[in-house]
Formats: sequence, structure tokens, C-alpha cells
Amino acid sequence: MHQGSHRDHEGAKKLFSLIKDVKVAMMTTVDSDGQLRSRPMWNQEADEAGDLWFFAKVDAPVTGEISRDSQVNLAYSDPSNQNYVSVSGKAEIVRDKATIDSKWNESLKTWFPKGKDDPSVTLIRVHPEKGEYWDSPNATMLHLYGYVKAAVTGESPKTEKKAVDLAAH
Repeated sequence: MHQGSHRDHEGAKKLFSLIKDVKVAMMTTVDSDGQLRSRPMWNQEADEAGDLWFFAKVDAPVTGEISRDSQVNLAYSDPSNQNYVSVSGKAEIVRDKATIDSKWNESLKTWFPKGKDDPSVTLIRVHPEKGEYWDSPNATMLHLYGYVKAAVTGESPKTEKKAVDLAAH
């Protein structure tokens, strides 16, 4: 069991702040052939402990893949702000009705027209273990600065890249 929140240190706070407004994450799992498979998943806000939550159908390929191999990767992209985040961790399927009720919002009816009481509704909880983020200045400013720097020095501009260990200590 982890103690406390893995959101507590500064790098993790920055990482979670970069993904909180991103609406879609690409979730990568391992399929039955051992191949990597990615699909877009509607992002829910991380909980107090820093776990990430996603709604899925109980019979969807992603739930079967997680049942066989719980290791997943989540990729978040916010090109308008030049922010990119990759999170790896362990996933689990959660069927608890109270948890589904607490995380449900009406926009999910797009995927679950019968609502939160649909028996096919399930949750995927991802417990992050490692993450990386790339945080760049505004794209236009980066491009202008990059062009000038490349012309003068022959070097491209640097973006902030940081690896974050999210596993509990």
C-alpha cells in the first residue's frame, strides 16, 4: 500500500497541473498478442491520492487487456500550450457502484446512453508510478525564438523536460 499521496512533491504537482484540463488521454495497454495498443480515453480529474480514472465498458478490449496485464501508459497532449505528459502505472478494473456514481457526469451519456446504471459501465483506475513532462513556452514564441537561436548559434531551443517518480516511498 502507498502511504499518503504521490501528488505531494513538486514535480508531481506540476505534472498533475499540466494534465488536469486535458480532455482526452491516449491509453496504451498490452493486447493478447503482446502488442502495444493505444486508444483515446475521456480524462477524469485525478483523485486526492493522485489516481487517474476512466470510464469504459466492461466488455471493451481495454478491460480485458488490463485484466491480463495491468501495466499501462497514458499520453496527454496540450499543443495549444505546448505541454506534453506521459504517465506509466498499474491499472485495475473497478465495478463498485458507489464509486461509479461519485465519478459519473452527464456528458458520459455520449458513450453510455443508458446512464450510470447501465450494467456495462465500469471504471479503470490507474495508479501512476512514473511520469515525464515536457513544458514549453508559447508555440509562436518558441518558433520565433527557435528560429533566431538556430540562425545565430546553430542550436535548437530547449524545452523543460522532467521525469517524475510517482511511486510511493
